[in-house]
Amino acid sequence: MLIAFACFVVTCWLACFPARQESTVQQVLQVYQSNINQLAVATDSFVFAAKTGADGKTLQALFCKARLAYKRTEWLTEYYQPYTARLINGPALAEVESEDKSVVVEPEGFQVIEELLYPGLQPGAEAELLRQAQTLRSNIGSLQTMAASLQTTDAHVFDALRLQLFRLVSLGLSGFDSPLAHNSVAEARVTIESVEQCLSIYRSSLTQVSAGFSATLNQLLAATKQYLAAHPDFDTFNRMQFTRRFANPLSESLLTAQGQLNISVFSEPRLLKPGAKNLFAEDVFNPDFYAPGAEAYASAAKRQLGERLFYDPVLSANGERSCGSCHQPGKAFSDGLKTNKALASGLALKRNTPGLLNAALQPALFYDSRVAYLEDQAKSVILNREEMHGSMDVAVQKLKRNAAYRAMFIKAYPDAEISEHAIKNALATYVRSLLALNSRFDHFMRGNNSALNATEIQGFNLFMGKAKCGTCHFAPLFNGSNPPSFTRIDAEVLGVPLTADTLHPQLDPDGGKFYAIKTALYRHAFKTPTVRNTALTAPYMHNGVFRSLEEVVAFYNRGGGKGLGLNIENQTLPEEPLNLTPSEQKAVVAFMNALTDTTSYRK
Repeated sequence: MLIAFACFVVTCWLACFPARQESTVQQVLQVYQSNINQLAVATDSFVFAAKTGADGKTLQALFCKARLAYKRTEWLTEYYQPYTARLINGPALAEVESEDKSVVVEPEGFQVIEELLYPGLQPGAEAELLRQAQTLRSNIGSLQTMAASLQTTDAHVFDALRLQLFRLVSLGLSGFDSPLAHNSVAEARVTIESVEQCLSIYRSSLTQVSAGFSATLNQLLAATKQYLAAHPDFDTFNRMQFTRRFANPLSESLLTAQGQLNISVFSEPRLLKPGAKNLFAEDVFNPDFYAPGAEAYASAAKRQLGERLFYDPVLSANGERSCGSCHQPGKAFSDGLKTNKALASGLALKRNTPGLLNAALQPALFYDSRVAYLEDQAKSVILNREEMHGSMDVAVQKLKRNAAYRAMFIKAYPDAEISEHAIKNALATYVRSLLALNSRFDHFMRGNNSALNATEIQGFNLFMGKAKCGTCHFAPLFNGSNPPSFTRIDAEVLGVPLTADTLHPQLDPDGGKFYAIKTALYRHAFKTPTVRNTALTAPYMHNGVFRSLEEVVAFYNRGGGKGLGLNIENQTLPEEPLNLTPSEQKAVVAFMNALTDTTSYRK
C-alpha cells in the first residue's frame, strides 16, 4: 500500500510539469533525416536490382523511385551540403577540380545513371551501372552521417524552402536534372509535397496567428499539387502558367508566413536578395554582390565618374578609343559588328564584343571566364594592345592634370588620390549600374496580362522545356549563372563553326576557356551569355558567325557542331536534334525578343 501511494504521489508531481515538446527545428530535422533514410532504402533497392541483372524497365522504375525520394531531401541538402548534392544529383559532365586545375573530376550520381538507363539500358553498361549505383549509395550514406549532426534555425528553414521553389522554377521544370527521363513534372510535385511536409510543422502556430491565411496557404499548396498531377507531360507543360499561378504566389506566401511567425529574414548580402518575393520581382538582385569588397560598393559619385571615364578616350594609347566606342548603349552596350578592329593594325579582333547589360550579375567575365571582377576586366581591356593599348600609370598622370577630373575623384574617393584602383572601380561601378531587368517579359511575370502575346508565351514554354534553352540559360537572368545561389557560371562546348556555311562546316579554332585553364575539357568552351536584350546584340556567338537569332536557333535545333557533322569529342551541347518545328523556332525567337529592355538602365 505504501509503495502504491508513493507511486501515486510521484505521478501527480510529474503531471504538474508539461511534457517537453520538441522545437519546430528539431521536428524539421527529424523529418529530413527520415526522408534521407527513405532515400537510402530506395537506393538500396536500385543497387540490388543492378547487382542481380534486372531488366531495363525494372531498373528505370526503381531509378525514378529513388530520384523522387531524393527530391524530398533536396531543399535542405542543397542548402547545407551543396558539394554532396552535386555528387548525388549533379550534371553528367566532367569538371576541373576547384583547387588543382590540372585534375579532372569525373561525374557521378543520378544524372550519370540516367544516361545509362535512357531511353533504354545501354548495351554492355551493366558493370558501369552497378558501379555508379554503389557510388551513389555511398554518397547518400555520407549525407546520412552529416544530417545526424546538422543544426539549423527557423530562419534558415524558411530561406531554404523559398530557395527550393526558385530551384524548381529555374532548374527542375526545365529538365536540367532529368534531361532524358523527362520526369520533371512528377518530381516537381514531390518537391511541393516536401515543402508542404515542412510547413505542416509550423501549421498550428500559423493558424493561431492567422487562421485565414493558414487556410489560404493550404489551399494554394493543394491546388499546386493538383495542377502538377493534371499536367504530367514534359513537352506540353505550361511553365508560364505554373510560375505565375502557383510558384510565385507560393514563394510570396512563404515570405508572408515567415513574417506572421516573427521569423527574421537574413540580411547578409547575396546576389538574389534574401527578402526577394519571387525570382521575377523588381530589384531582387544586388549588383554590388560580386564587387571585390565593401570599399568597392557603388555610390552616385563613383557612378558619375565611371560614366565619364567610360566615354572618354583618355584611357587609350592614342586618345581615340574609349570603352563606349565598342560598347554602345543603343546596341545593349555591344557594337553590332562581327568583330571589331584592333586599335593599331586595323585587323579584325579575335572575338565579338559582348553586351554589358547585367554584366554585374555574374561571377566570371570575358568569354573564357578568366577574371572575376569588373575592375579586373576594365584593366585587362585598357592594357590590351589590340583593344586600347593604354597604361594605367599614364592614365593616372593625365587625369591628375585635369581639374574637372580631380574634383570628381575627390568627391568619389575623398580618402584617396587618383589611382589605378580608383579608375578601375569607377568604371566597374558604372557597369554595375547597367541593369536591364524590366522587359515586357518581366512585366508579364509581375501581373501585366497584356505584356506578352500567345506566341511569346509559347516561346517561353518551349525555351524552358522542349527546346532545352533553359538548361543552360537559366531563368531569370537567362545566362549560365547557376540559380538560386548564382555563385558559379557554366561554360559550354557548342561546336561553333568558323563560318555560316552549313554545307562545308569548319570548327572555329578559338580554344576559348582552354587558354585560361589548360585542360582538354575546356577546349572550345565559352561562357554561357545572357539572352536578355539579345535582340540588340547581333551578330552572335564568340566569333559573330550568326547574323540573326533565327540562325542561332536553327544551329541549336540541329544539335550544334556535331549536328552539322563536326567531330567534337568534348561537345557539351546534346547532339540530338531538338525537332522544333518552324513555328516553334519562331516562337522561341519571339520570346527572346520580349526580353529586350531599353528603359531601365541609365544611359
